[in-house]
Amino acid sequence: MSSLRTARNRIPSRHTLRLAGAAIAIAAFASGATATALAGPAGPVVASRAADVPAGPVGAAGQDAASVASFISPVSASGGHIVLLAAARTPRQIARAMLHKFHWKPSKQFRFLSWLWQRESGWNKYAMNPYSGAYGIPQALPGSKMGSAGPNWRANAATQIRWGLRYIRARYGSPHRAWNHSQATGWY
Repeated sequence: MSSLRTARNRIPSRHTLRLAGAAIAIAAFASGATATALAGPAGPVVASRAADVPAGPVGAAGQDAASVASFISPVSASGGHIVLLAAARTPRQIARAMLHKFHWKPSKQFRFLSWLWQRESGWNKYAMNPYSGAYGIPQALPGSKMGSAGPNWRANAATQIRWGLRYIRARYGSPHRAWNHSQATGWY
């Protein structure tokens, strides 16, 4: 009797951890969750910041999913090892991460940017104003101006956000000032 382990002091075996990790990965994959496999042949990868997490599916050796023809599930791609899954970054997360590049503190500026772009587009990268033709998260007019900030301005949230933050910096100096202007005039 003394050799039996209780549930409290039992240390899971490597096999048990592998099975548990595989079960979690399969459940997440089967649920249709938008996810990125972050494990390679060497094992799980831990990102130190959200900005370090890739935005799209990644195969077992770090290739993008388009180059991995046999990518069936996160478990098979990692050779059965534990797979960490991370949801794709939302436009709000992308914007928060970019604020540092503009020398703005997210703790002071992000809420104003969030309110501003929630009012403008609801953070929808495909939002289009039917009356003016303004497009995207920052409601650029014309939308094609966002092409100066990166590729695929019609569908790339990061490109739209980068352009919008440059616009805010050049015209208002900060998201807080842009929000104040929007409150006073109804536009920015």
